Amino acid sequence: MSSETRVVVIRHGQSNAQEAEILSGHDTCTGLTGLGRRQVEALRNRLVTTGELGTVDAVYTSILPRARETAAILRPALADHDALAECDFCEIHSGSAEGMHYEDMRAKYLDGGRLADPYHRAIPDGESWADLYHRVGGRLFRVAMEHPGETVVVAGHGGTIGASFVAFGQTPMRQATDIVHTVTNASITEWIGHGATWRLLRFNDAAHLHGVRADPTGGAADR
Repeated sequence: MSSETRVVVIRHGQSNAQEAEILSGHDTCTGLTGLGRRQVEALRNRLVTTGELGTVDAVYTSILPRARETAAILRPALADHDALAECDFCEIHSGSAEGMHYEDMRAKYLDGGRLADPYHRAIPDGESWADLYHRVGGRLFRVAMEHPGETVVVAGHGGTIGASFVAFGQTPMRQATDIVHTVTNASITEWIGHGATWRLLRFNDAAHLHGVRADPTGGAADR
């Protein structure tokens, strides 16, 4: 057994909430779109064919349907492990803004812009980015400590991946938040290391999405 632990974080496929451009959480997430399922199926097929993850020892996911559905589709590529669902891996909690359209949320809470201060809770009963990174980053570190020398897969969110940059890469929070907003659906981000020493093996690996289209009969490719 290697002394280093691999933590592979996979973002969920396109969600119904993304397509509708709404903030969704515990009460409003309705899972993946048809495109989202095809994106994750393409990743599953790649991982089964290449065997690039090697032996997967544990699988975690958030409790949100879009992440749980992603983990379920990937299961044949993840040694058929049942994914352990935990809220610690959930996307940023939106509080009373949950279910709002992005545009309406930005107008009401962000004056039409994007929050720059990671410590400020723009939505009073929601989380700040710092809250998210503490919650998710802390759990990622604990998972790594609980699985020394093993390979762990987490099916999560853009925020999960951003938190991995703060926890493992010691990335400033503002930069991590920029990363959150660039993560591709059904992409792979992978870290390897132990203790306080980690290195990034890949980020936003989505080569399997080439040719995956919004319309399986030949519509424009999703971007």
